[in-house]
Amino acid sequence: MFGIDISTFILVVALAVDFTIRVVAVIVVPRNRRPTSGMAWLLAIFFIPYLGALLFLMIGYRTLPKKRLEMQEEINQFILDSTEGIEQVRRDHVWPPWLDSVVELNRNLGSMPLVGGNQARLLGDYEGTLAEMVADIDTARKYVHVEFYILSLDKTTAPFFDAMENAVKRGVTVRVLMDHIQSMRKPGYRETLRRLTASGVKWELLLPLQPLKGKWQRPDLRNHRKLVIVDGKVGYMGSQNIIDRSYNMRSNIRRGLKWKDLMTRLEGPIVSGLNAIFITDWYGETNALLTRDIEPVDAEVVPHSLDCQVVPSGPGFEGENNLRLFLALLYYAQERIIITSPYFVPDESIMYAITTATQRGLHVELFVSEVGDQALVYHAQRSYYEELLRAGVIIYLYKAPYVLHAKHFTIDDEVAVIGSSNMDMRSFSLNFEVSLMVRGRSFVRDLRAVEDGYRADSRRLTLEEWMKQPLRSTVLDNLARLTSAVQ
Repeated sequence: MFGIDISTFILVVALAVDFTIRVVAVIVVPRNRRPTSGMAWLLAIFFIPYLGALLFLMIGYRTLPKKRLEMQEEINQFILDSTEGIEQVRRDHVWPPWLDSVVELNRNLGSMPLVGGNQARLLGDYEGTLAEMVADIDTARKYVHVEFYILSLDKTTAPFFDAMENAVKRGVTVRVLMDHIQSMRKPGYRETLRRLTASGVKWELLLPLQPLKGKWQRPDLRNHRKLVIVDGKVGYMGSQNIIDRSYNMRSNIRRGLKWKDLMTRLEGPIVSGLNAIFITDWYGETNALLTRDIEPVDAEVVPHSLDCQVVPSGPGFEGENNLRLFLALLYYAQERIIITSPYFVPDESIMYAITTATQRGLHVELFVSEVGDQALVYHAQRSYYEELLRAGVIIYLYKAPYVLHAKHFTIDDEVAVIGSSNMDMRSFSLNFEVSLMVRGRSFVRDLRAVEDGYRADSRRLTLEEWMKQPLRSTVLDNLARLTSAVQ
């Protein structure tokens, strides 16, 4: 009888806890959360209450620790104060009437101004881009700032590490930031750290998960930025990481996968904006503000230059800066929109903006990869194809074995955006990203040439072909889409 009573008691307690979890979830989960995300979390908690609740406690909040948020506010104010009044741009021809409002949006969200007098060159050759970075690091006289989602020493990247070491030997200060979790997951991580230390490079891990050292935040928050700054004069940003283009993973090598990226090399006052992003992230990890490396911004306007605006985003900001920028441009477009995004898992607002664009009569193209390196994201992305095709979006599949990893889009013939941000919910909510908005017909023309190259190496997906997909693929795609909403 005693055993039965204990069993009954345990059952009653379990049911009470189960009921309490469900009731609390209904109250807590939807608060300040997208309806789709809230519903996905509620489904997870209702179907698997204990595990769902535990996962929500671990990754259900995208905010950083209070101290990090306060530091972000401090650096944002510093950027605003130090860049006040430098919005000098050349209006060599009539601007689109909507552009001023987008510039103001970016300034309010990310603190960075639009500045003129810049030069930019696109770099799409993987090894060639690394070689150009090495060449610029070899010219450094004061400092080199390096920040990457993945930084790994291997045969392909060895010259990059050699260049940093040689710079240190010349008396140049070299600082490196790399995302802890993603860099750690790649082969040779410990060897990479040993090489940096032995070279005299000052390095720090971004968003480290080291509870024994008191470093902890939501474990799936990542710093996805890719930056190189040399003496505040030359900067690089875009999609490419410092690692072999196979990412040194056995599964990739077995499948023959190779990454196709796009970086831009920048000169002019905008490089100070990129450097400010690095300084912000260095401050966040070390509490040291690199005031000596904050270059005065010379916004002298020269003919045939580009107007550029750095747009940082991530959980340190109150708004989803990149999402708001993308939405504004998608709705302001008047003629055509061409998007390149390797991981295209949009939220409802992006889907509405894109399908509304086709309904307004705009020409809209989307470049994605024919193959995927991440099964869950790959299938979630595919779940949107039918709706896009029916809306009139032209989808190009970049042919295997290449993974089209570039991240950029063009609006009409006036404006382009390039950077580290995908058009997916992770980049909007969970990743620290950096985007660059460029106003300049020459830059858009250069990106159009890149898009032409993609088109030549892609095949167009038709609705008829897509509707022949087997049922198992449709089921996998839809299940993956559900999980993508859990943010």
